Amino acid sequence: MMTRREMLHRCGAGFGMLGLASLLHQQNAFAGTAEPHPLAAKQPHFPGKAKYVIQILANGGPGQMDTFDPKPELTKYHGQRLPLHFATERPTGAALASPFKFQRYGQSGMEVSELFAPLAERHADDLCVIRSMHTDVPIHESSLRLMNCGASIMARPSIGAWVTYGLGTENQNLPGFVVLVPKGMPVAGADNWQSSFLPGSYQGTYIETQDRKPQDLIENLRNPVLNPDEQRAQLSFVERINRRHLSTRHEPVLEARIHSFETAFRMQTAATDAFDIDREPAHVREMYGDTPQAKQMLIARRLIERGVRFVQVWHGTLQPWDSHNNIETEHRKLAAESCQGITALLTDLKQRGLFDETLIIWGGEFGRTPTVELTQDAAVKPTAGRDHNNHGFTMWLAGGGVKGGTVYGATDDFGFKAVKDRVHVHDLQATVLHLLGIDHTRLVYRHSGRDFRLTDVHGEVVKALLT
Repeated sequence: MMTRREMLHRCGAGFGMLGLASLLHQQNAFAGTAEPHPLAAKQPHFPGKAKYVIQILANGGPGQMDTFDPKPELTKYHGQRLPLHFATERPTGAALASPFKFQRYGQSGMEVSELFAPLAERHADDLCVIRSMHTDVPIHESSLRLMNCGASIMARPSIGAWVTYGLGTENQNLPGFVVLVPKGMPVAGADNWQSSFLPGSYQGTYIETQDRKPQDLIENLRNPVLNPDEQRAQLSFVERINRRHLSTRHEPVLEARIHSFETAFRMQTAATDAFDIDREPAHVREMYGDTPQAKQMLIARRLIERGVRFVQVWHGTLQPWDSHNNIETEHRKLAAESCQGITALLTDLKQRGLFDETLIIWGGEFGRTPTVELTQDAAVKPTAGRDHNNHGFTMWLAGGGVKGGTVYGATDDFGFKAVKDRVHVHDLQATVLHLLGIDHTRLVYRHSGRDFRLTDVHGEVVKALLT
């Protein structure tokens, strides 16, 4: 017996399936009965320089003129109105000189703020700094979605989901896309690592890292009732039922659930090992430091080392880089939390031979204004801060096939707007995919009657950044 729905479905599609079956048989599409794992490693479009990505998100928007884009003219005009029109989210006043000193580092002579002096001392010639980034709007939610998902409003798959969809992962016992957050959720929440219309197996696995023991990082990792053999038998039984159901209709959500059950079971051993930084030698842990951000950097290296394709490391979810006030105090504190860990990460990857095949990305969703954000009066006070700025900001890349010791593009004399070799967020995304061996115009997914991609209909690879 069959239901009325099944009868109509079979009658309507039956004759077409006869022709399709013949075509598939000719192409040997029926060879083997096992469903391929959605995260199985796949070949790129062309040989890529990078195999893995660690994306460090400075949540909130660091000031470009306070970190990697020195602006002496701001010092000259400090406390005065700038001879330039500014369109900002909120009213701003006089020029605000950076309270941080810049110095040249490395053979490249790269100028870097004192906030990241330890990083520059060791790795200035490894950094590829883009000073001409720009995005669409000065709003956290929209800019984070655009940076991560290629669309500021619509729910679209995140870059980590696209990368694992295109390349899979090299460790079937761990997720292909892991998101490390000290505590809580960033602005826009899980939208930042969603899979959207891609199968659910490509969504980022959110891990809250602060003040948690390794065995507690992933909830419900251990079954308190069943032993591994009993769990295996239970999982196999559930999988047989699910696959019987899946054989009569195509449901991507069910298929993703089957693979999620299997991955969760395998993670009981693999995850406990990967997230336990106490297994690292004492000198390695000391090199990274003891801040929550340093711990995340070390976990990111351990995940990459085990074949995880894409790791997002969030910084600033508790106190963001969104320094509307007290920029000197807040930026100094945030840099101190993260600089040692970032420096150690690059050093560690080099020592382990992973640097050249791992692409590291650092930056926020936008930058900040060169002028002070107005409070009750227009005076520049010691507690002054900066407003959001989408017209110009800085990001840097390292490893994975980029030109180290390079400064690309420029903002105007005051750091407000990108004016030379402008790089839009879509251009950055296209370049990241290219470094992984993916043509961003060919990495598509059919949804709602059209082909979608991370860069939508935009984006150009910035070839000047490539080795």
